[in-house]
Amino acid sequence: MNSNLQQFKADFFKALAHPMRIRILEVLSEGDRNVNELQSILGSEGSAVSQQLAVLRNKNVVYGIKDGTSVIYSLRDPLIKDLLAIAKRIFDNHLVDAISMLEDIRKET
Repeated sequence: MNSNLQQFKADFFKALAHPMRIRILEVLSEGDRNVNELQSILGSEGSAVSQQLAVLRNKNVVYGIKDGTSVIYSLRDPLIKDLLAIAKRIFDNHLVDAISMLEDIRKET
């Protein structure tokens, strides 16, 4: 396999490796937002949101377009929305497995 592709994937997943960055991407999956909108939706202070947006921008996961005094952020690739949905399905599968294991353990006791 191409090592450039593997490096891209590793960098891409590193960019996603923070709960607030995931939440930002989930919000941006629903539509473009500026920093103030993201702050209020996330219930977080601006510096934290801006810091995480900078990571996502540097890794080319999101981009910002200046609109007057603010910047409107968008997903660079709409497939990120699909990736987040698939990650949720994987989580749900793990949850179902954990619940059925717990039920099996309870039956044994």
